[in-house]
Amino acid sequence: MMTNLAFQLSAFLQEYLTNERRVSQHTIDAYAYTFQLLTTFAATILKTQPSKLMIENLDVTLIVDFLNHLETTRGNSPRTRNARIAAIKAFFRFLEYRLVACLDQSRRIHSIPIKKAGHKLVDYLNKIEMQALLDAPDPQTHSGIRDRAMLHLCFAAGLRVSELVGLTLNQIVFQPSATIHIIGKGRRERILPLWKETTTVLRAWLAIRPSNAAVPELFLNAQDSCMTRSGFKYILSKHVKTAALKQVTLQEKRVSPHSLRHSCAMHTLKATHDIRKVSLWLGHADLKSTEIYLRADPDEKLETLMATTPPSLKRGKFKAPDKLIQMLKARK
Repeated sequence: MMTNLAFQLSAFLQEYLTNERRVSQHTIDAYAYTFQLLTTFAATILKTQPSKLMIENLDVTLIVDFLNHLETTRGNSPRTRNARIAAIKAFFRFLEYRLVACLDQSRRIHSIPIKKAGHKLVDYLNKIEMQALLDAPDPQTHSGIRDRAMLHLCFAAGLRVSELVGLTLNQIVFQPSATIHIIGKGRRERILPLWKETTTVLRAWLAIRPSNAAVPELFLNAQDSCMTRSGFKYILSKHVKTAALKQVTLQEKRVSPHSLRHSCAMHTLKATHDIRKVSLWLGHADLKSTEIYLRADPDEKLETLMATTPPSLKRGKFKAPDKLIQMLKARK
């Protein structure tokens, strides 16, 4: 007997992940997008509607074809591919406890290997480039004041884009000192102080933020609803183009919302020379996640080089080759 995919997928996303696992809404959204891509691909291959797909249709061959489709057609990186297969495996792990008939199918899917991904250096903006970006929004307009506050806060606190757009009004405190209460990945919380400049631009935005907005989020879009991740990505790309007119090096860089987080980490590392403080500032669960910034910082390596005594070179004597041997070698 075939089992309808839509029913089980709905239970996985709306009940299991929310109530039993208590994962964040961002994780649920990421899983839902994975299955949006998978079911659309499967429906196209099988020439049916996504709502009519059966769990048995998602065999190893189809899923491997889907993963290859992500890399070849959509141009996704191995890291993104691995995130998609992780979501699929989580779903089939959920099915193992509900549908005994899916045990063998689940075992086969769990055998799909994770693809090894390269470890590239992080993309970040130097001090001049970052200042050009922060100066790009027009402070004489409503949207410019909002955008300037978002860019300043995202950089100063090293926020993930999900943390930025998810901020609510009660997570910002100005007295006795300006701080921000962040609920990050894995529900890890951290409280960070804010620079004077960041506090100033935040106060400017709060002064004009509609008081009758129906949502509690700090940053709103043009419809006075909460800002979305794609909305902030669009705003950032717009201001990067403006900043690149003054700082031409930005034209050669691919600036994403996460680039601001990387930039904050690199600036903090240069200021403190302490990778542990960078890890605490960013809210990393493991110090290994922060080591990527050490690989990208030449100053840290230069200090290590200068602190190490180089090996001495032994003086040698030059011995002229024998004329006969030299002539014979030349005849080869």
